[in-house]
Parts: sequence; C-alpha cells; structure tokens
Amino acid sequence: MQRPRALITGASAGLGRDYAALFAADGYDLILVARRRERLEEVAAEVKRLHGAESLILAVDLQEAGAAASIAASVEAAGLEVEALVNNAGFGSNGRFWEQPLEGEVGMVQVNVLALVELTRRLLPGMVARKRGRVLNIGSTAGFQPGPYMATYCATKAFVNHFTEALAYELEGTGVTATVHCPGATLTEFGDVSGNGQTLLFRLSPASSREVAAHGYAAMKRGASLVVHGAMNTLVTQANRLTPRRVVRAIAARLLRPAES
Repeated sequence: MQRPRALITGASAGLGRDYAALFAADGYDLILVARRRERLEEVAAEVKRLHGAESLILAVDLQEAGAAASIAASVEAAGLEVEALVNNAGFGSNGRFWEQPLEGEVGMVQVNVLALVELTRRLLPGMVARKRGRVLNIGSTAGFQPGPYMATYCATKAFVNHFTEALAYELEGTGVTATVHCPGATLTEFGDVSGNGQTLLFRLSPASSREVAAHGYAAMKRGASLVVHGAMNTLVTQANRLTPRRVVRAIAARLLRPAES
C-alpha cells in the first residue's frame, strides 16, 4: 500500500522538524518545505534512516509571490496526494511597530497568513474530494490578545486561530479535519530570530519543541478544532475573556517588551 503523504512548511528546524519526525514515525512519507535546502536534506536523511520515510524536498521562500502556487504545482507534477497539510512556517519581530523594517512586517503577513491561506485553498479540495485528510495550522496563544511590541505577529496569529476554527466547522461531515494548535513560548529558533528570546515571556520557562509538537500532533489526530498547549496557557487565554482590554494589553506589553526598553 502507498504510504500517506504529509506536507510540512517550515520543516528545516524547530517544530517543523519535530512534526516531520512524528509523521514519519506514524508511517507517512513527507514533502518538506523551507528556504534552507541543506537543512531539509538533513531532515530527509534522518527520517529515512529512522523510519524509512521518503521525502520530496521543496526549497521555497514563502515570502516570495507565487510560492504557494509553486509548491502546489511541484506536488502535482510529482503525482503526489497530500493527506496532511501542516502550515508551520512563520516568524515574528520584537519592538515598536513603526521602528521595524517595513519589508519584514509585510513579509510576516505574507508567510504567516497569505501563504497559509493559499496553500490550504490549493490542497484542500483534493482532500475533500477523497473524503479524507487533515489540516494542522500552527497558531499561538499570541493570537488571543493584542500584543504590544509584537503587534503584527499577534495579529497574524489571531487570523490563523479564527480562520482554522471556521474552517473546521465548514469541514464537518467531509472526512477532513482542521486543527489549530496554539502553543505559548517554545524553545526553537523563533526567539532568537524574532528578537523575543530575552523578553520576560521567553524567560518564564518556555516549553520544549518536542513536547509542543507531540501535543499538536495528538490534537490533529483526534480532529480537535482548537487546542492550547499547557495548563497555564489555557488558564491565561480563558482569563483574557473576562479581563478589561486595557489590562490585557498592559500585561501583554510587560511580557513582550524588548529587553533594552
């Protein structure tokens, strides 16, 4: 029998690499998407050695126009069907919005939102037609409140959280599920790349990448629509609903304020 195939964006490191290992261990072959081909080749070699998984490597920068269309075209040209789509790629920034490079903030929306929407739209019809499939979008607890000093990032994750919940409802009865997994601070490259690594949030015991990925994978397998990782994160997201918005913003600002501010 042909092994099912999972497409994972941002697969070269962190959560993406952990998700690749989880799918491979579960009998999936992979389509690995990220900018760094050499890192993808390392992941492909590892899952092949440990789990016998075959991988199609697509070195694509999701900030570039037409990236999602290129990925979908490559999958079609290879004659592959995507059983599971993991929209994991994303990045953030830290600091006052008007002081951040414009291209970075726009690129963040492109990767975190637009590429996710387009790739999902291009691959989902095939899943629905086959009456089986899973979409796993990596949201964030950041999407449950406005985030001063991470204004764009928190807004993009609010979109991902809401988009996926709505999609999950629309997919009921089709045989396809959509899950948004919402971790808090996690030990990956994200903190260093975004500049958030020294914020108070990231100094308060961030979770391990493997632990977070395993939690998200289990949520996807049971078809949950939205799952928050960690008891404290769950408590905070629920408390946000009852707390005055001015207070919510002030608390978020304290957690996300740049170290030098």
